[in-house]
Amino acid sequence: MKVLIGVDGSAASMEAVSLVGRLVDPRADEVAIYFSPAELERRMPWGQTLVEGASKALFEEAEARLPQPFTRPVEAIVSTKSAAAGILEAAVGWKADLVVVGASNSTSLERLLLGSVSRAVVHGSTLPVLVVRNPPAADQPIRPIACHLPASAAAIAAVAGKLRWPADTSGEVVGIAESLLAGPLPSWLEKKVRNPETEAIAAAWQQEHDDEVGVLSKSLDRFQKSLPAAFQGQPPVLSQGNPGDRIRAHVREHGDNLVLLGRTPSDAVTRWLLGSTSEAVLTGVPASVLIVPVEKA
Repeated sequence: MKVLIGVDGSAASMEAVSLVGRLVDPRADEVAIYFSPAELERRMPWGQTLVEGASKALFEEAEARLPQPFTRPVEAIVSTKSAAAGILEAAVGWKADLVVVGASNSTSLERLLLGSVSRAVVHGSTLPVLVVRNPPAADQPIRPIACHLPASAAAIAAVAGKLRWPADTSGEVVGIAESLLAGPLPSWLEKKVRNPETEAIAAAWQQEHDDEVGVLSKSLDRFQKSLPAAFQGQPPVLSQGNPGDRIRAHVREHGDNLVLLGRTPSDAVTRWLLGSTSEAVLTGVPASVLIVPVEKA
């Protein structure tokens, strides 16, 4: 696997490097560190010599956070382009399999504003993107959850299978069935609409929904079996409701620190609209999120 990590010297970007160091195999994987001197020049307008020294120190610090030695040396990729555009261009040119960026633990408003590097990379990339936020400390286990959606299950399993999961990883598999109704009707309204015809329709809908949940349960079992051993320790969790809401609730309740989630195909406009499951999770959990794009059939 070829992993490209975008760094800028911030604590968030260095934490991203540290997490990658726990998920790659130095004997088989390749890693490239991307950084832009233009970003350093903007912050350090005191001379080219200082910028060059800072660039060298940044790369050395990032490399030191990775396991050593790599079969193939860690590569430094330098670009004068803006951060997001440079990362995306470098990922394609270097033929990366995974792009990694750090995200600060900012406020909800800041996370929703367009223009952040991590969000721009996620929406602009055709590759899987790992957005690292609040990663576990080196002495704490990685607690990932793999989120099952029929369209993205195979893609998530493929990416998860390329990563090297530490022995103490405690992974879970989660599937969400859409609720039959958006919510319960008020009692007064329920009395108004109840009649033999609507009762029969409701019963048919309920049976159809129950059948779909049964199919999802079997699909969830197959999904778990397709994942690495780190995800086999617990039975899969099947819940019902809005997928984004249920995944966020699971992360809050169980303390998961890495979410694996597919991003289903959409056009250039709808990808930027809020409301999709991947967008809701990416902006709504305090954990790292690995977004796996799904090719159109």
